[in-house]
Amino acid sequence: MSPSAQTLEQLLNCSFVVVDKPRGPSSHEVAAFVRKILGVEKSGHSGTLDPQVSGVLPVGIGKATRLLPYLTTKDKKYVCLMKTGREMSGQEIKALFKRFTGSITQTPPKMSAVRKVARQRKVFYINLLQLQSTKVLFEVHCEAGTYVRVLVSDFGRFCNGAEMLELRRTSVGNIPESACHSLQELSDAMWLAREKRDESAIRKILMPASEALSLPKIAVHGSAVEAVCAGSPAYRPGLSLFEGGISEGKEVALMTEIGELIGVGKALMSSDRIKNEKRGAVATPLTIIMKRGTYPKKW
Repeated sequence: MSPSAQTLEQLLNCSFVVVDKPRGPSSHEVAAFVRKILGVEKSGHSGTLDPQVSGVLPVGIGKATRLLPYLTTKDKKYVCLMKTGREMSGQEIKALFKRFTGSITQTPPKMSAVRKVARQRKVFYINLLQLQSTKVLFEVHCEAGTYVRVLVSDFGRFCNGAEMLELRRTSVGNIPESACHSLQELSDAMWLAREKRDESAIRKILMPASEALSLPKIAVHGSAVEAVCAGSPAYRPGLSLFEGGISEGKEVALMTEIGELIGVGKALMSSDRIKNEKRGAVATPLTIIMKRGTYPKKW
């Protein structure tokens, strides 16, 4: 059934909460707070933020924790306040930012949990927002796995040192800052649901997994759903609908005809090819979250 038709318990079994992470607690602690507030058994976060960094932190609950790897790879946007070792003009700052736009090489900082080896990352843009003496406010849009703290350190080679004063993540993939909710909002909404039987607020906060993933969708006929749940590829005759923008080898959301998420698959055909083909495998399952037996077996 579609998210709007699901019971609250069903939503709590597989949804995301986009938390406006405050400065102070770790990302792991925030995910634990969400788990306790909602009374669910499982929770996990996508894209770790350092304790002193705030902003967009998607937290998966229930079965949605199995989908977190598909969010971790999404590009990110940040707003950073930096202090430089000397005063610089706006033109100098913009020239510096241009130097670090495009493909760059970074080594993760010592505090990170990943291997400390140099790797290539892409910076899509760095925009100067405000400049006041040695304080520089800027926005950066970058590939997942890019460390803004390292970026600031690298800036320092050209401006007599640089220090990151504050950092906030403003988006993860297509999830914007405006989709965030504070832990207090989440707590209040859950209290209304439990004590006043008013689920309107918590339903607005719980984001359906398919919406959080922001992947092109392939919908299969009801007669093919159980086969896909069992690990079978989705075949062209079993397709009900499909969106444009599907690329061969890329991830897609596998859906039922009424908007339920079956899981995530890998496309074996592009949208254009699907349109022209009458048979053949269209996508193969990667991660299935729908329970076996939800739809009748038709083979």
